[in-house]
Amino acid sequence: MPLDPRRSGPGAQVELRARFAETDAMGVVHHASYLLYFEVARVELLRTLGHPYADLRADGLDFAVVGTEVRYEHAVRFDDLVRVEARLGALHRARFEVCYQAFVGGTRVATGRTWHAAVDRAGRPRRLPTWLQDLASS
Repeated sequence: MPLDPRRSGPGAQVELRARFAETDAMGVVHHASYLLYFEVARVELLRTLGHPYADLRADGLDFAVVGTEVRYEHAVRFDDLVRVEARLGALHRARFEVCYQAFVGGTRVATGRTWHAAVDRAGRPRRLPTWLQDLASS
């Protein structure tokens, strides 16, 4: 599931080291850890867009995860340096998609997507903020 640059919006990337605690009995980074890596990249993406997540939360907005998809291509092992790229994908009135690629060196190790719904502090749906809606039309 490579990212389609014609469909992908603004992006950001982060680098992190695979920690020993993230590995399983086979010495491979556990599959669930990739979602944590994606979250780090998604938070950086929001910061890059000029809207740090802490500021959004202070304004009473959250982006609840409503779906995930990960495809694993190669194993990541303890102490590997992992680069994760996150790009804004499809946007709708109250939800949006983020697309990811993870690399070790020049090898893509995983791709994924997460879907997020805008909600208030009580968990009620809200429309996406104007700044995010504007990205859909640009």
